Amino acid sequence: MSILVKRNIILFFRDRSAVLFSLLAIFIIIGLYAVFLGDVWLDDSMKDIENADVLMNTWLVAGLLSVASVTTTMGAFGVMIDDKVRKIDKDFNSAPIKRSRITAGYVGSSFFIGVIMSVVTVFVSEFYLVISGGVWIMPSVLIKVLLLVLLTTMANTAIVCFIVSFFKSHSAFSTASTIIGTLIGFLTGIYLPIGALPESVQTVIKLFPVSHAASLFRQVLMEDAMKSAFAEIPANYLNEFKEHMGVVFCFGSATVSPWISVFVLIVTAAIFYGLALLNMSKRS
Repeated sequence: MSILVKRNIILFFRDRSAVLFSLLAIFIIIGLYAVFLGDVWLDDSMKDIENADVLMNTWLVAGLLSVASVTTTMGAFGVMIDDKVRKIDKDFNSAPIKRSRITAGYVGSSFFIGVIMSVVTVFVSEFYLVISGGVWIMPSVLIKVLLLVLLTTMANTAIVCFIVSFFKSHSAFSTASTIIGTLIGFLTGIYLPIGALPESVQTVIKLFPVSHAASLFRQVLMEDAMKSAFAEIPANYLNEFKEHMGVVFCFGSATVSPWISVFVLIVTAAIFYGLALLNMSKRS
């Protein structure tokens, strides 16, 4: 299995266009924020908050980290689609190796690719925050972020694996990649804060597993920035800000705790990985 994982990773990074397109959604989000969304929030609702630009940049980075492993693992599973199209999977299936291990090879390589690309995003984003007026994050915060990268990538890999297990052609895979890359910013409350959306849409976002990853990243990365920005402002305004910007999720008067979000991601990974294995075994 380790040989398959290594082979798939090499094939992915050898195709530079695949690597670039796997990051396309991230580039789109950054572009929209830089051209449109950033000025809207800084000019209106954030104008009276100290260091609002640093706070909002941190909010954006947290959202990017939650979706980075979605788009990159999607791109990594392109190797599996290519093997199906070129009938290479038939060679694997005829070899003296269990199909479950072949599947695990694709999943494992996609997971490692998602982690690698997410970690790169972490350090590039941190450099961006520093040059835009922020400070270097503490080692303890960095450890939490890296652990969240592992957890988020695990859940996102399982979701993407289940989706990709239905495809057998490049056209279907490319269409799905485009749709997911377009919608992921809305479904995680990045293009617009969750509080600016209708109640029905807010409910959908709160139930979407990747949104819980975004919430966890925001809680970790924005903690110091929020304390500084809201130091001279009543606590109720900070609570409203957290709920409006998707830092925390609330159902009625109940606030979703970080551990519940972690549990959601773990359960999501287990369920979707099981569904993907079931679907792929039926097709085999």
